[in-house]
Amino acid sequence: MVLSHYFSILNKECIANFQVSRRISVPEKITHMEEKELWKIHDEKMATFRKKRKELEKEEIKKLNLIDLKIELAKRILSNCCFCERRCGINRKNGEIGFCEVGKQSFYTSEFLHLGEEPELVPSHTIFFSGCTFRCCYCQNWDIAISSKAGRGVDFKYIAQLIALGQIQGSKNVNFVGGNPDPHLLTILKIIKELRVNIALIWNSNMYASLETMKLLEGIVDLFLGDFRYGNDGCAEKYSNVGNYFSIVSRNFKLADKNSDIILRHLVLPGHVECCTKPIMAWVNENIPKVYFNLMFQYRPYYRASYYPEINRRLTPDERKEAIKLAKRFDISYE
Repeated sequence: MVLSHYFSILNKECIANFQVSRRISVPEKITHMEEKELWKIHDEKMATFRKKRKELEKEEIKKLNLIDLKIELAKRILSNCCFCERRCGINRKNGEIGFCEVGKQSFYTSEFLHLGEEPELVPSHTIFFSGCTFRCCYCQNWDIAISSKAGRGVDFKYIAQLIALGQIQGSKNVNFVGGNPDPHLLTILKIIKELRVNIALIWNSNMYASLETMKLLEGIVDLFLGDFRYGNDGCAEKYSNVGNYFSIVSRNFKLADKNSDIILRHLVLPGHVECCTKPIMAWVNENIPKVYFNLMFQYRPYYRASYYPEINRRLTPDERKEAIKLAKRFDISYE
């Protein structure tokens, strides 16, 4: 069943991944250990998570647990930042700024119960963080994507309280988005540490996260809401200023598919059915054929799309028909 884990949480048949991680104890002196040793312990604890997840649900919450270990590792990464595969390597703790321009402090611009996501997700409590690891020339949320200090600074306990309140008001999940959430991993882990409710966690991402980030997200995220935009590196470089795109994003979807539910979003770009839509569908058919595939036709030429005449227009009816024909050809069930 598609999204089986997610629906199990909604139906109260199991607890969210982060709640299971709280039931796995870690050594007391993690703050004094070398990073290599921390990763070794993390790998061992994640093996326990995978093997005994159902049994762990019955355990008591541990005072020092796997979430604390993930927070400590995220702190180390902040000093040599590699939350995404740009791997800027800057020390954000000391105020250095990399490509995403997100510093030590995370900012968010809004949080609300979103009714415009996929039907299975709404109402979805979306939290929009500032800053992004991409620079998409057609970005709909460009105002917060390019301004890492837009909005207000994050108070971990306050956001956790808002998430709990949102659940009372009817939210089915909490949806970390942006911009892009990857640069805010440490902040989000600290928010999660304060959460006391059982709620599905969604990582709404461009899927350009580093391997380290993907490892830290395992045992935390219940559903990846991920974009797969380009079928080749050239288009990604041209329109989003990002390199080595296809291999990184496809790798991360395969990793996510091993331990989480996925909704894969593909926004069809004008003039890019053959070079992007087709190879993405071919890859999905071969690698993750049962994924929830959201074929999206709502492209609009926002932001700086006018600088690129070939995408400075909306899709034609023929482009839509061709994308749907490809989905049938590659046996992709799309929403």
